[in-house]
Amino acid sequence: MATHELEFSTFAHGHYVDLMPFQYGREQCEPGHAFGPARRDHFLFHYIISGRGLLMTTSESGTKRDFRLSAGEGFLIFPSQVTTYVADLDDPWEYIWVEFDGIRVADDLENAGLTLSSPIYRSQSSELRAYMVDEMRYLISNRTASALHLIGHTYLFLDYLLRSVAHPDEQPANRLQDFYIREAIDFVKENYQSDITVEDIAKQTGLNRSYFGKVFKAATGKSPQQYLIGYRMGKATELLKLTALPVAEVGRAVGYPNQLHFSRAFKGAFGVSPREWRRENAAV
Repeated sequence: MATHELEFSTFAHGHYVDLMPFQYGREQCEPGHAFGPARRDHFLFHYIISGRGLLMTTSESGTKRDFRLSAGEGFLIFPSQVTTYVADLDDPWEYIWVEFDGIRVADDLENAGLTLSSPIYRSQSSELRAYMVDEMRYLISNRTASALHLIGHTYLFLDYLLRSVAHPDEQPANRLQDFYIREAIDFVKENYQSDITVEDIAKQTGLNRSYFGKVFKAATGKSPQQYLIGYRMGKATELLKLTALPVAEVGRAVGYPNQLHFSRAFKGAFGVSPREWRRENAAV
């Protein structure tokens, strides 16, 4: 049986706004070792050195998902997200981790394609991945260094993380497209509670609806309508789980003034009514 080994350290040098590490460590798990369900306050990235394991998590829409992972892969846990991860019984994993946060971190990770719906790290560059792992190991091994020294290496870790998942051949050609998509997504996040339409989103980007729809789907894999509904349904599940608001009020809070329309959209997304979903998922 594998010996369970754990080493970690916390950052005890005050608070920094732009970027700071909170915790870093390494763990060699014994077979079946589980952590969770737990909720984190910051971003937490694990890189798997060896072995295999299972990550159990929840997407933006509230759908529960399982990911079987092995050496050379990684996973990102998001603030306030409830997750559980379990070491394989036959080949338990060893991983290293960094917990971090900062004012631009969420946008940088999302732009790199790491989201609640897509939290798995698979590198596009073995060289950049190796540099990233070196920085993670450096943080673990130099825990007594000064605050600025550790923050500097956290910047290097994040840079290698983001660049190692990017597709270099796609970046220049897609820069303007990324701007349109970011404009659209920001508009949805800021206005989903209102009765907005795909036409409204397209106007925000300055593109006609037909062309905008093609650009958006090519970039996200979803039509603008699917994204809008999915975002609203994700917010609805949060309200259903964490509050006692009536279903009609939940619907109005996510842009559906008509309760029947909200219930139909919710059932179309999850296969059950809002009331049924709340009974099965309400926070204890």
